[in-house]
Amino acid sequence: MSRPQPAPFWPTRCPHDAPPLTHFDADGQAHMVDVSGKAVTDRVALAEGFVRMTPQTLALVTSGTAKKGDVLGIARLAGIMGAKKTSDLIPLCHPLPITKVALELEPQPDLPGIRIAATVKTGGQTGVEMEALTAVSTACLTVYDMLKAAEKGMEITGIRLLRKEGGKSGTYEAD
Repeated sequence: MSRPQPAPFWPTRCPHDAPPLTHFDADGQAHMVDVSGKAVTDRVALAEGFVRMTPQTLALVTSGTAKKGDVLGIARLAGIMGAKKTSDLIPLCHPLPITKVALELEPQPDLPGIRIAATVKTGGQTGVEMEALTAVSTACLTVYDMLKAAEKGMEITGIRLLRKEGGKSGTYEAD
């Protein structure tokens, strides 16, 4: 398996035309943004990620013979739990009334591995992008945990936001 290249380092200085940072006060202290003045709108986010593994490890998943049990079922539940716990894990995320969390876990022999996609919905004043990304991340980590006895060299990769709808910024769709 080829390894993804590390992300380039962020520049040490922001360009002069960069938008102001929203999560810092005048003294540079981090704080949670006040969203009380924002309209309540329907919001949805879709994220994906992949767990790459050998064909032999993937066969344990598809045949249902992994030592720890139902890998896809347990990872789906873990992803749902991860979405619900996002504000406990990400310091500046608002707790949200999540109305839907759905995960699709799809074995992909050509990868080889598992594609994990999460859709999260809410009616609220801020988006659910972080909840969707946390759902995918948690599900990917659970797949790794459940299969690490068979293969320690699995790779979690490609976690990204695919789409978000709602709010002031409207719709975003990844290329």
